[in-house]
Amino acid sequence: MTKEELDKLLAFAAQKDASDIHLSAASPPILRIHGRLRRLENTPLSSDSLRTLFDEILTEKQKQTLKENLEIDFAYAVPGVARFRTNLFFQLRGEAAAFRTIPDRVRSLEELKVPQGIHAFCRLKQGMVLVTGPTGSGKSTTLAAMIDLINRERREHILTVEDPIEYVHRSKNCLINQRELGEHTHSFSNALRSALREDPDVILVGEMRDLETISLALTAAETGHLVFATLHTMSAAETVNRIVDVFPPEQQQQIRAMFANTVEGVVAQRLLPTKDGNGRVAVHEILTATAAVRNLIREEKTHQLHSAIQTGSAFGMQTMDQALKKYLDQGVISKDEAIANATDAKIFR
Repeated sequence: MTKEELDKLLAFAAQKDASDIHLSAASPPILRIHGRLRRLENTPLSSDSLRTLFDEILTEKQKQTLKENLEIDFAYAVPGVARFRTNLFFQLRGEAAAFRTIPDRVRSLEELKVPQGIHAFCRLKQGMVLVTGPTGSGKSTTLAAMIDLINRERREHILTVEDPIEYVHRSKNCLINQRELGEHTHSFSNALRSALREDPDVILVGEMRDLETISLALTAAETGHLVFATLHTMSAAETVNRIVDVFPPEQQQQIRAMFANTVEGVVAQRLLPTKDGNGRVAVHEILTATAAVRNLIREEKTHQLHSAIQTGSAFGMQTMDQALKKYLDQGVISKDEAIANATDAKIFR
């Protein structure tokens, strides 16, 4: 496969609204459309053809990284079509690649039809906002829309640290500097340490992966910055526990208090197929850090957060079940999807 053939395939995939494109030796190309894999009726790709493709699309530095690590993450762009978050790797039958579609244009929060509670987080001046969910749940799209709202409404310095850069933002009213792991910085923690000397107002951390990154992100939020970050957690309560449990037992009480003081909100997101099968919709659980919520976090009563969210609609909060019920009542998702993703499936039976 040549670079030209790859670009045509990726353009076709974007036209078909595919979220992911898979190339694997001994298999024809496969697209993920609305959450389901669809195999193209092409000749199976050979290991040699994929090796030729890798040589053509990788820089010398990237080739060396692939050789040393046996896998590599980077962003690949097809001008006028889209950018693709790309992972090249090796498997039993040879080479393989996965491309995640990132549209050229950042969609607004209004286009995404997210609840107003998420809009409110973008208008904060400091603190930490976490967007969580499993891989492929649309976290990057939601965060890009949140950054875009700030870019339109404020005159501030936005600094992002990503692996790799996904959505490319163009400065509107804000100055935006985007840094990519491996290309512009060696680690999230290095970039965050440096960020505190780069006069940012808003910091986006692509992923909080380790103790040092989480600690530095909390410090940035504590020192007057607005920090956005992602985690692979399924609920607001689980997110709090994940943050705290990363630290040694003797530090956990201090971190719990620090997180309680700095957190402003948690958005737990899932991407579900629509009832008509023609698309997907993001469903959100939203936790807003009211005084009562901060107290529950501080006192290690995270098991009570679900109840606080249930009764916090006046503060823009909603549970995943409440969000699912809204979309079920509107006919957007099926009853089976609501039951499969509910915390308490009995309310949908």
